[in-house]
This record gives sequence, C-alpha cells and structure tokens, in this order.
Amino acid sequence: MTRFLLVRHTAHDFLVKGMMAGRQSGVHLNAAGKQQAEELGERLSILPIEAIYCGPLERARETAAPLARKIGLQVQVADEFDELDIGRWTNRAIGDLDEEADWQRWNNFRSSTATPAGEFMLDVQARAVQKISELKQHHRFVAIFTHGDPIRAIVAHFLGVHLDLFLRLMIDPGSLNLIELGDDFVRLCMLNAPAAAATAINDRADTRGY
Repeated sequence: MTRFLLVRHTAHDFLVKGMMAGRQSGVHLNAAGKQQAEELGERLSILPIEAIYCGPLERARETAAPLARKIGLQVQVADEFDELDIGRWTNRAIGDLDEEADWQRWNNFRSSTATPAGEFMLDVQARAVQKISELKQHHRFVAIFTHGDPIRAIVAHFLGVHLDLFLRLMIDPGSLNLIELGDDFVRLCMLNAPAAAATAINDRADTRGY
C-alpha cells in the first residue's frame, strides 16, 4: 500500500484578490502563506514520508520547502503536478469571469471543455494520475504539493467521480488530502483537512473496513 498526501499550496496575493494566477511565474506565497507553510512543515514532520514531490511553480515549491528542510529530504519537481493552464484567463478577476458564458460552460462541463488557449481538465487528470501510478511502484508514503484543480482531478479519478461534478470537491489552500492505494483497493481517508489533522494520519491503522 502507498499513501499519497496531496497538499494544496498555501496563501498568495492572487487568492486574496480573487484573481486567476494560472501558470505564470513570480507568484510567491504572501506572509500568511509562508506562516501556513511553516506550520504544515512542523505538523507533517511527524509522518513517515519517504519522498516529497511538487509542481514547478513557486507557490508549490515554497509550500513544500519547510517540510523538506525539517525531515531532510529533497523536493523533487514534477511537471505532472503543474497547475492547470488557464490560457487567456490568466490575471483575470473571478468576479468578472462569472458573467461570461465560456466560464460558466467550462465550470459545468469540465470533462469536455478547455480553458481559452489553455488545457483540458482530462489532460490535467491524465498526467497527474500517470505520475501517481509511477510513484506507487517506488514509495510507501509520498507528500505531493500542488494546486486545487490537480488535487480535485486526482481524487475524482480514484473515487470514480465524473469531472463535470468535480467542483463539489472543496480543496482549500494548505489543506491535507490523503489517498491510500493498494493492489486491489483505493481509499480516500482525508479530504480538505487542516494541518492539525496530520496527527490523525499518523494514528491510522490499516482497517480495510472489516
């Protein structure tokens, strides 16, 4: 069995302003986000994590860094865990997009609609799940620091949730999301949990529901 702890990056100013950061470089954690990342590093350091992966953007790498420093592991950057490419919606205010038909269509039909000059959610899901499957062959406990949409896509895949419904999955900044993958089972053990829930992860036994 392999445990995958999926962690959304912590706060940055685009989140505060309700803006779409997308894949642009130079979006760093703000002061609150840095404090959250330090707390995450402290809380998660009690877990038997064998490897740390993150997407290539600064906000994902900066969220992963405190944990890596505390447990002495190197953060390995994987493009498969990059943010969804939102194309021409980069730097747009979400409040402005709410009135646009393309935005409404995309949020209602994520399985078949791409962002303008951007990426299909199915492609995000495919690349992320492929990397998860690869890591399962080599590790027993992996922490992955990424973004809200890739985490939703991964969880939706393993739960069999249609991508058109995936916005029903709430993934807050800095939240913990735990999936256990065995050869013949999948379990979602934690969804959108706060950093303090790390203690519960460490206390979990392999119950299988029997």
